[in-house]
Amino acid sequence: MKKFLVATALTGCVMGASAQNIIERPTFGDNWNIGIDVGATTPLKGHSFFQNMRPTVGLHFGKQLTPLFGVGVEGIFGINTSSVNGHRHSHTAFDNSYVGGYGTFNLTNAFLGFSCDPRPFGLEAVAGIGWSRDYIANHHDPNDISTKFGLNFNFNVSENVSIALKPSVLFNLTGNNSEYKNMGFNARRANFNIAVGFNYNFGPGFECVVPVDNSAEIAALNDRVNTLRADIDGRDAALAAANAKNAELTAALAAANAKPAKVVKENTLSSVRYVFFKIGSSKITADQMPNVEMIAAYLKNHPKAKVQIRGYASPDGSLEFNERLAAARAESVKNSLIKKYKIPSDRIDAKGEGIGNMFAEESWNRVSICTLEE
Repeated sequence: MKKFLVATALTGCVMGASAQNIIERPTFGDNWNIGIDVGATTPLKGHSFFQNMRPTVGLHFGKQLTPLFGVGVEGIFGINTSSVNGHRHSHTAFDNSYVGGYGTFNLTNAFLGFSCDPRPFGLEAVAGIGWSRDYIANHHDPNDISTKFGLNFNFNVSENVSIALKPSVLFNLTGNNSEYKNMGFNARRANFNIAVGFNYNFGPGFECVVPVDNSAEIAALNDRVNTLRADIDGRDAALAAANAKNAELTAALAAANAKPAKVVKENTLSSVRYVFFKIGSSKITADQMPNVEMIAAYLKNHPKAKVQIRGYASPDGSLEFNERLAAARAESVKNSLIKKYKIPSDRIDAKGEGIGNMFAEESWNRVSICTLEE
């Protein structure tokens, strides 16, 4: 018996895992069911089987959690037949009742696998525990703990309606003993029940997920990524060439500035410095800092001089982005002069000019042009 239970549990775990791979998970409000049960009950052993049989009615309400497991609550009520025998009898419409919770295990899905197409028939194992009561007068303790074991033979009439044949055995564990000294499973304290259940199921049930082949789309995306990477590599190479050219221009500009200062004093020319930036960035790189330092040195050596900074961007990206980027590049040079070199802000005029086209080399237009004026 233990081996069978372990094998059943392992089968359930495997089937539950595979079901998750192919089944769309329903919402909390799906897969509820409600129904009525009509049948009969009789003692399992120790009493006349047919002579003591009485009709029953019942209600049940449950939810199917997965294609294998379900839970619910139910009530079973034995119709009063004791009042016709002239002995102790019930003064209510019922001779006995059982109210309890139960769990179900779908044997069909466990052993045959979940079917994407609805099956006309399914078999479930049922186990439950609850409270039973005897309404026949003069019983010492009419309340008992009972357990239920059975099977549900389900016939699916439509997507939402099913009919079930439900044989089960209800064990009275406490046996009307208030001290519960003789608790246990005893066939003489058990009833055999047979019922027909009429069920209405809410929700779409469990639906298979159809796999989608995205291999072609993924391959196209990979090709696009590789193209973009090659483009970035090309831009990096162009940026390195621009930086080298900028270094050359910076050296030439430094050499020109080393000439006699009479030109500056006479203020016959405007001195210009270029601060180049990487694509999409407004951060001043280390190789561009000498240009900023030259501007700061000039302003310190000429207290009346001012600097006009105009930021530009290359046409990469949207117009709105490049306008913000051009302004950020001008502000980046301004903030560096103020914070690092302590140049007063009223000597600096900085603003963005958007997309620049001053240079034929596109990467050179990622620049802040700084014009020194007396």
